[in-house]
Amino acid sequence: MAPPSSRPSRPRGSASRPGGASRQSGPTSRPWRYLAGLAVLLIVMLVTIIGGAALHPGSWHDKFKVGLGLDLSSGTTVTIKTVVLGPGSHTPTTSDMSQSIAILNSRLNGQGFTGAKIQQQGTDNIVVSVPHRSAQDIAPLLGSAVLRFRQVLLVAPGHPTAIAPTQPPGASPSPSSSPSASGTPSSSAKASAKASASPSSSASPSGGSGQAAGARQLTGASRARASSSASPSPSPSVSSSASPSGSPSPSPSASPTIGLPTAADASGDITKVTSKAVISDFNRLNCTNKKWQSAIYGNDPAKWDNASAQVVGCDSQGNKYVLDVAKVLGSDLTKVSAVLNTQSQWVVNFNLNSAGGKAFGNLTTQMYQKYYSTASQNETSPLDQFAIVLDGKVVSAPQVNQPIPNGSGQITGPGGSFTHAQATSLTNVLKYGAVPLAFVRQSTDSISPQLGASQLSAGLIAAAIGLLLVVIYSFLYYRGLAIVSVLSLATAALITWMSVILLSKYQGYTLSLAGVAGLIVAIGITADSFVVFFERLRDEVREGRSLRAAVERGWQRARRTILVSDTVSFLAALLLYIIAIGDVRGFAFTLGLTTLIDIVVVFLFTKPMVSLLARTEFFGRGHKWSGLDPARLGAKSPWRGSRAARARPAAGTASATAARTTPKEA
Repeated sequence: MAPPSSRPSRPRGSASRPGGASRQSGPTSRPWRYLAGLAVLLIVMLVTIIGGAALHPGSWHDKFKVGLGLDLSSGTTVTIKTVVLGPGSHTPTTSDMSQSIAILNSRLNGQGFTGAKIQQQGTDNIVVSVPHRSAQDIAPLLGSAVLRFRQVLLVAPGHPTAIAPTQPPGASPSPSSSPSASGTPSSSAKASAKASASPSSSASPSGGSGQAAGARQLTGASRARASSSASPSPSPSVSSSASPSGSPSPSPSASPTIGLPTAADASGDITKVTSKAVISDFNRLNCTNKKWQSAIYGNDPAKWDNASAQVVGCDSQGNKYVLDVAKVLGSDLTKVSAVLNTQSQWVVNFNLNSAGGKAFGNLTTQMYQKYYSTASQNETSPLDQFAIVLDGKVVSAPQVNQPIPNGSGQITGPGGSFTHAQATSLTNVLKYGAVPLAFVRQSTDSISPQLGASQLSAGLIAAAIGLLLVVIYSFLYYRGLAIVSVLSLATAALITWMSVILLSKYQGYTLSLAGVAGLIVAIGITADSFVVFFERLRDEVREGRSLRAAVERGWQRARRTILVSDTVSFLAALLLYIIAIGDVRGFAFTLGLTTLIDIVVVFLFTKPMVSLLARTEFFGRGHKWSGLDPARLGAKSPWRGSRAARARPAAGTASATAARTTPKEA
């Protein structure tokens, strides 16, 4: 009988019993819990996307839409140059540029233009990109953010005025100078003025007893009639405009001297106009021409927004004006809000700073005392109106029904009330006009849907090629483990797709071509994570551990490496997003998003799937096509019970045989 010392001992480095491996990995391996967590996450995302259409499966396809940027769909890019108006530096300050960009953002977002991007380029250029919109859609929103308060001097319908330089307009045998022709308009105009003067054509101090006024512009006829009753002394334009009897104009020399508008066209006080050039511009101004600013001023904002000069302008209803010098600027406004008054009517309240309040108080006091008709209470001169001018265009022309000396006023709409949309629109105009910059369009580029579709197809093809190469490499190198890598990539792609849909739906996110590049790079990030895990797993198998034990040990070693790697990638993406501009930010955003998704996929899918596969016979016994064959990996001590162990005697067995035979031979 052999002595006890001659009995061989089992090598400590090998896991000889599957049961032992199970006890070693069982307490820390709960793959089904992690997979259940992943399933819950996917269900929550799905329900959030579908929303209220959960009971209507036929409309689900409308919910799964990814917002595409301008370069992948269609849209317009406009480059505008900012121009400093008034004295001082001709280079916009950083604060002015930032505020201008914020104003343009508010304009575009207020119109529901999702995916719009506004970026500064250089020191004085701004690039505006709006997907799915034409240049005609966004042009009205890119006007200068320069607001002026100007007194109305003359107003007329917006067609060019014919001038008769050799005879006074009142003597012209036109229908407007006859009693029968002028009596009807003046009668109707008077009735119109009586019906609307009190509630709709006035402005008052905020909180005052009078109704505030948001002047919706009067018609040409009603303005002519109003000016006749309010004018303190007959002037050529007032007399000829208001006289129902067609009496001759007092000064026949006025027409050839300054180019007097015809009586039927204009109302106001032409003696307040100090320049012949302004009268000439007023006569030839045609408000039906959308490019009237270019025709009159050569598209130079320094001319139509010159605060110290009288100018001409048009409103949205096609009326044209001569406007006095600007007494109050948009930068004087401190607060503007659309609110409901005590009568539940929408009004616009505004406050001015001390300088603006003083200037506005002097202006409204003078206008009220000179031009507001306190006797009849129903006919008011156009000179009692002050025009709110943005980008050289008359947005509104409220009348003043009492002085506003304290810098706090209120504007109402026609009939004493705005609609909510009208009040909000005027409020936005007043808010937008606080920046002393004018915008000049430099270039406009449009991308057709065909070009966007071709670029999207090119991006998708590039992503498919990258994914296919990773899959081929995985199967060639990892064999059966490639199943896990392919499913991990598919899971990451699914979560990324649903994330982009959610961001598009709730945050207005749009995917750009640079963002597609970030998604393609994400394929490599996900592949890198499972490569790190698989290599650590193979290292443990080479050490002779069973697969189930190797999975847990390998995961502990790989987990830290994966987290460090993804943290570095995320910080790089975050830093790039903060300091970059333009399309680079789109790349950085998708790179950071997919890095976070990679961590979720590795923890909730890749590792649990490997743990489950380790319990199968194909992977657990190290099949040669599993990618975990101990013999192919050069394991130090093959797993006991595997085909490699049955095919080759283990070193410990050979030693034990030698130990048993040695005493007998002795």
